[in-house]
Amino acid sequence: MGWLLLLLAAIPRLHAQTGESVLLVVNRNDAASRQAADYYRTRRSIPVQNLCYLETTSEEEIRWEIYEHQIERPVGDCLKKAGLQEKALYIVTTMGVPLKVVGGGKGINTEYASVDSELSLLYAKLKGARFARSGGIPNPFYMQRDAPFRHPQFPMYLVTRLAAYDFADVKGMIDRALAARNRGKFVLDLSGEGDAEGNNWLRNAALLLPANRVIVDEGEKVLYDLKDVIGYASYGSNDGNRKRRRLGFEWLPGAIATEFVSTNARTLKRPPDDWKYPVGPDRLHYFGGSPQGLSGDLLHEGATGTSGNVYEPFLSGCARPDYLLPAYFQGRNLAESYYLSLPLLSWQSVVFGDPLCSLGKP
Repeated sequence: MGWLLLLLAAIPRLHAQTGESVLLVVNRNDAASRQAADYYRTRRSIPVQNLCYLETTSEEEIRWEIYEHQIERPVGDCLKKAGLQEKALYIVTTMGVPLKVVGGGKGINTEYASVDSELSLLYAKLKGARFARSGGIPNPFYMQRDAPFRHPQFPMYLVTRLAAYDFADVKGMIDRALAARNRGKFVLDLSGEGDAEGNNWLRNAALLLPANRVIVDEGEKVLYDLKDVIGYASYGSNDGNRKRRRLGFEWLPGAIATEFVSTNARTLKRPPDDWKYPVGPDRLHYFGGSPQGLSGDLLHEGATGTSGNVYEPFLSGCARPDYLLPAYFQGRNLAESYYLSLPLLSWQSVVFGDPLCSLGKP
């Protein structure tokens, strides 16, 4: 434990942020968006001038022109009008705000992106920066373990989303964020494929967390039905040994998760309770166009936050648990922890949760 204490001592003092550093984005045309925003606003004391109302569709997938004219431009106007370009560190979107943008291209040069990941570029854009629409943009905060997040050092916004299958799930996320404490187990479930790159990230995460608070499985067994879980990372439905849709965990308030799954944030529509991960080319039983697991299931089960992808990010574009979980354990808030672990902006990622949620120091 001596080396861990030295590591913690080297980290700059982390100051808790408040609702004054949050721009809360609401779709005026969507009742669920307004309901989620109203609840979060009161719980986190978000100032009135930090509310940004959009007039847009509630469809999950939109075209670029809708994103630019009905989301990005109005959000930029809100920031400028309220004088929040520098003061706002976090943008929080709500359920009912479009989720993803469809475009051309293929592979790493695709123009497909998540709305939230695209919004993270808005700080730089308001300063005059221009970015190519295709491909991802390197995240300047990626792997910055020792640096506090602030402007203008990091020319970006940390964007998270308060969204899940329904308002009850969103309310639960917010309530659990406010009750978060630094306790419980970090669960790291390797795929059983030996030296796969993601497995090495999971092993590294275990080394950077206190041994008495880590559960690691390196075999083919999948970990289910665990108690007192505060952090979780795995291959999710991409683990060939994963047969159950629900993990059956008892999640502690403040618990976060991430999985190496390509399209787990493709939709926030709730599957039937009896939906199972299809085996093989059983397209008739896909949900939302894919057989893969869903981020919404983790939130519905009791996680306070998670990350996912709206389209194919490739493993190299997924959240790195060896940056995410140690940062969160050490007292970083939810938004900082996830963005420390994400290599790309203007890409496929969505971070679900209250950005201000923090476990506090261990």
